[in-house]
Amino acid sequence: MNGAQHILEAFHRHQIDTVFGYPGGCIMPLYDALVDDVGVEHVLCRHEQACALAADGYARASGRLGVCIATSGPGATNLITGVANAYMDSTPLLVITGQVPSGLIGTDAFQETDILGMTLGIVKHSYLVTDADALPGILEDAIELAQSGRPGPVWIDIPKDILLADVHLEAPALAEVTAPERPDIGPALAMLKAAKRPLLYSGGGVSLAQAEGAFRAFAEASGLPGVVTLKGIGNAGRNNPNDLGMLGMHGSRAANKAVDECDLLLVVGARLDDRATGKLDGFAPNARLIHIDADAAEINKLRPADLALRGDLNAILDAFTAALEAEPLAIDGWQSQCRTWHTTGGFRAADNEESLAPITGPAFIRQLSGIAGDDTVIACDVGQHQMWVAQYYRFAHPRHHLTSGGLGTMGFGLPAAIGAQFSDRSRTVINVTGDGSFMMNAQELATIRRYNLPLKLIILDNQCLGMVRQQQELFYDNRESQIDLDDNPDFVAMARAFNIPALRIDRTDQMRRGIETILAYNGPMLLHVAISREENVWPIVKAGGSNKDMIDEPRKTQHRKEQVA
Repeated sequence: MNGAQHILEAFHRHQIDTVFGYPGGCIMPLYDALVDDVGVEHVLCRHEQACALAADGYARASGRLGVCIATSGPGATNLITGVANAYMDSTPLLVITGQVPSGLIGTDAFQETDILGMTLGIVKHSYLVTDADALPGILEDAIELAQSGRPGPVWIDIPKDILLADVHLEAPALAEVTAPERPDIGPALAMLKAAKRPLLYSGGGVSLAQAEGAFRAFAEASGLPGVVTLKGIGNAGRNNPNDLGMLGMHGSRAANKAVDECDLLLVVGARLDDRATGKLDGFAPNARLIHIDADAAEINKLRPADLALRGDLNAILDAFTAALEAEPLAIDGWQSQCRTWHTTGGFRAADNEESLAPITGPAFIRQLSGIAGDDTVIACDVGQHQMWVAQYYRFAHPRHHLTSGGLGTMGFGLPAAIGAQFSDRSRTVINVTGDGSFMMNAQELATIRRYNLPLKLIILDNQCLGMVRQQQELFYDNRESQIDLDDNPDFVAMARAFNIPALRIDRTDQMRRGIETILAYNGPMLLHVAISREENVWPIVKAGGSNKDMIDEPRKTQHRKEQVA
């Protein structure tokens, strides 16, 4: 059995049945082995960046390991953006690339790049395999490392001769998983009970730890008002009365007001990102901080914690839940105040279905949220539409919201939606994108057509780079620079060129029928939604702004009146 065959054997041993890739010279032995393997489905994307982003979307939607494969040189370098995206958002990814034969490494051979040197800052770990007998052990280590602790991408670069060489050693036995120790929550529980205005602040670490059930049980038992980061949206479900929604730069007034007024901030699986906190010395100025996280590196990194609990989120939250079910918190007045803020300061969108007026982004997303089912997965790109989805779509589960948080990768949404669809062919998956982001990976329409994926694509088209234009409006005296996209192609004709049905709408009274039409269609379909160029999301906070700035900064266009009551 050669090195390539050992890779497929490792896939079977770890129940890896779907990989995303693009062939080339140095990875060819692995593709030759795939010809005889019926247990692994290889998805041919049309660009290596899309392979990495699709594997990322597969992992986010399923909670399983994503795998992408490419050849050496440009194949490997094209993966870099997608791998960086996975690293920033802690997505478990196994990256396998071919490399020139061992004897040619360092000679500037055809399609040779030092891919490990180029990617040191965007992976948990990386390997250059120099001995075929080391490959089985490296595969086991890499697969375990990508998914353990704080997940992330692990890269294995394999010279072509190693893929062809016989492997004489077997893979080591799988390590036994031990149950986490019961955490000591006594001091943290005492702090929580002493607080008058405690606030629950959760992020993407909840779903990474597969702790959604434990989190919701704790949220219910504690009754804590809660705010979420962009990646934490859906943690509390659709119907938690204490969920105030997203905080931060594009968060609601209610969420940011609660952060300003709380006296204890209980942070669960979040990293106090700058988009959530603004200027740190003005963030939650009256609050002590308890930080719960699996990654020790995040604790005290940006703001010192008064008390930290590091470990398995499920075990820690279960311990809190048991204690609070026996002795509930007395915070009725604070709960009532936060619900009032949410009623008066949450995001609101006009929703007149009979109007002949132009479509607004918030109204469309609110309509989509009301029509799509609870199990629908939304894969966003980056820009204004991304924030409208975060503000107006009500998610039942954090794995239903796929978005590029840390890296902010335009072009993420379409391949991520493809990956999510491969994780469950029966599920409804929608890519909500903008006209700028869509063109970043539009070639993946061919992937949708090849595999006849029932994906739904929605392009919110304002014929500009909307978020960049908004920043130029707010901070650069309306001096627009290189944001005009009024020469976009005909997106309906473009989709039809790939044999994907499509339609276009531009009036409010067409929204419901347009959404229902694409959702009812048995196959892929694109909806082109024309919206106003001047439509804005919640005003952006200037660099160095405080959380109070997020609340008080004046709205600068009439359109924003629809978004905040």
